[in-house]
Amino acid sequence: MSTNLSHRPRGNASVSSNSQNEKIPQSELTPEDYGVDDHNDLHRGLKARHITMIAIGGAIGTGLIIGTGSALARAGPGSILISYTIVGFLVYLVMCALGEMAAWLPLASGFTGYATRFCDPALGFALGYTYWFKYIIVTPNQLTAAALVIQYWVPREKVNPGVWILVFLVVIIFINYFGIRFFGEFEFWLSSFKVVTIVALILLSLVLALGGGPDHDRKGFRYWKDPGAFNTYIAKGDKGRFLGLWSTFVTATFAYLGTELVGVTVGEAQNPRKTIPRAIKLTFYRIVIFYVFSVFLLGMLVPYNSDELIFATKAKSSAAASPFVVAIKLSGIRHLPGILNACILLFVFSASNSDLYIASRTIYGLARERKAPEILARTDSRGVPVYALGLSSLFALLAFMNVSDDSKVVFGYFVNLVTIFGILTWISILVTHIYFVRARRAQGITDDQLAYTAPLGIWGSYGALVSCSIIAVFKNFNVFTYNKSYGAFDYKNFITGYLGIPLYLIMIAGYKFYFGDTSIPASKADLLTGKEKIDREEEEFLRRKALKTDNQGGLFYRTFIAWLF
Repeated sequence: MSTNLSHRPRGNASVSSNSQNEKIPQSELTPEDYGVDDHNDLHRGLKARHITMIAIGGAIGTGLIIGTGSALARAGPGSILISYTIVGFLVYLVMCALGEMAAWLPLASGFTGYATRFCDPALGFALGYTYWFKYIIVTPNQLTAAALVIQYWVPREKVNPGVWILVFLVVIIFINYFGIRFFGEFEFWLSSFKVVTIVALILLSLVLALGGGPDHDRKGFRYWKDPGAFNTYIAKGDKGRFLGLWSTFVTATFAYLGTELVGVTVGEAQNPRKTIPRAIKLTFYRIVIFYVFSVFLLGMLVPYNSDELIFATKAKSSAAASPFVVAIKLSGIRHLPGILNACILLFVFSASNSDLYIASRTIYGLARERKAPEILARTDSRGVPVYALGLSSLFALLAFMNVSDDSKVVFGYFVNLVTIFGILTWISILVTHIYFVRARRAQGITDDQLAYTAPLGIWGSYGALVSCSIIAVFKNFNVFTYNKSYGAFDYKNFITGYLGIPLYLIMIAGYKFYFGDTSIPASKADLLTGKEKIDREEEEFLRRKALKTDNQGGLFYRTFIAWLF
């Protein structure tokens, strides 16, 4: 390794003393300057099977089970197959970029830490807060969805939805509070159930498509011919079919959001240099199996002009809203919708649990870098950032807004506002990876020194960056078209759909205005601080692993789940 990779001095006295009187760019602060000690460290309690299944859990949610129905009705089976395939490839490139950085240096602050150290602290600041904003809103939204699913059995006239919201909120707070080992084990079993459920749905869809249902109707590609593979949207003819296709790119993007959450777990992963790249490599196969293949089968089973599908897209978050249920009903199978509704309830519960985890770890990472109050970086004896968890849990109380019909509209605007932050997160990860590759090349670090390298390298990140930027800019194109309810311009959804972009840019510009130019030259990017400690932890983990084996859930995972990937 080149000599210019030597560690820079840590705990410099002049830095710590001057920090009391002047503003020091975050890129010049060391971990000791952040106040890192035994009460600020997370515990590496997530095993390989935990990481793998949490990554799967992030890739399977209500966006796939429910959201694909509206996309199918709007644009047709050909459109959703194309869009889910292309966006899935973009997601794979994002995950590969993240995996290369995480395998080199697993930071407790996740990808916000990479942006701060490899690119620009201003980018780390904006990325961290936009990602936190996203999850403190998504968490209460998932709690609301859980309450709506329960209304399938218990109408709101009998039990107020606020009761179910409170029950689920208390449960997920306790799961997160009991420590990373308990959280990892709990999410492992929930994600295992998700995998079994979605695989069962895919197999059932395949059987129905081949005529194995009660109606014995072998559908094949019948609905690709009549009513057709592509539906028109807004306009007629080829223009309408193109707009329909483009609208599904937006739906597909939001269905994939959350896949990157494995990057938040690196600070609590055992042997992260092996487990993180493995989880990310398998993302490609999950995308093909869970998303592309499932939407392909749905297009064979349900015509886009089906009355049942139109009714489903007007439903909320219960089983009635799932296109899989529509396919089941059209095939004449009874009683299965109720069972699937219970599965959806567990999907939503798992999502709310992991969303709260991500929110607490994100603000914890910001506090570690002194971009949030330092008390939020404090952890208890089990390595749980209790203050960060408490603050994030307070925002989950926003779920009670949905108890009132009037506030549902306002809350819907909140959700529309923060969903753009998911795309901005992908963009930030790709930009950071580009700067990371430049920095390691400038400092003499070759590909063979890395535990994992992105298959398409820096050019894959460039291509994905351009594609994600186009989606971000044109995601709400329909607000400029005429609609009877709002006229020629939907200004409300325009504001909430695009406000995230200027907020993101303002945070970057504001940070630079306060601290001055914080850009980091490639030759000075800090690629090594903390790496020696990670190397020692990896050696110690491998030594201990050689002395014992993982039982319990590990046996279940190896026997029934791991073979799928």
